[in-house]
Amino acid sequence: MGNKKKTLLKKEIKGVLKILEELYPNAESELIYNSPFELLISTILAAQCTDKRVNQVMSEVYKKYSTPEDFLELSEEKLGLLIKSCGFYRMKSKNILRTCRILVEKHGSKVPNTIEELMELPGVGKKTANVVVSNAFGQDAIAVDTHVFRVSNRIGLASSKDVEGTEEQLMKNIDKKLWSTAHHWILLHGRRVCKARKPMCEECPLTDTCLYYKNLLL
Repeated sequence: MGNKKKTLLKKEIKGVLKILEELYPNAESELIYNSPFELLISTILAAQCTDKRVNQVMSEVYKKYSTPEDFLELSEEKLGLLIKSCGFYRMKSKNILRTCRILVEKHGSKVPNTIEELMELPGVGKKTANVVVSNAFGQDAIAVDTHVFRVSNRIGLASSKDVEGTEEQLMKNIDKKLWSTAHHWILLHGRRVCKARKPMCEECPLTDTCLYYKNLLL
């Protein structure tokens, strides 16, 4: 039992990614946005919330408020009411308005395009920064959310107990030019098949390789 394989071989990982590409050929962010700023705000809101809910809430909000200056016309309380159903609305409201102020005062109302500058914004961690640079600015990045973390460590694309280690291992195990797309493939697989509580192994085309499934058979 102590010699259980923890990660797949490089050629096995390539095989997994090929299957995921065939499963999700048009994979992209499921957040709906019209600008880097809207993507940034929606990604902050998506923490502990579904993309679907964020899209429902923000489709109306962005009609009236689509720039940092627009948002700064709102009080924390007013913004909190608008985003309440996204969860943790008090903290998110405070962080969004603080972020908008920094964007206006320090970045000329533009969203910065580096991970380092993005992570200086309130409410923006590495995952959010990776999502923004990848989707809004076309940079190679792997955003490790709960789905990517779970699926990667289940299948054997990575073997880490934390998000940081998982991101590092995925960056080593996947060709850089595929980072952004592979992130979407893995994420969608986590949402649709490799679910948290009841992974749908009987419907999954990765069972020949998946370490989680192989361990179930032991």
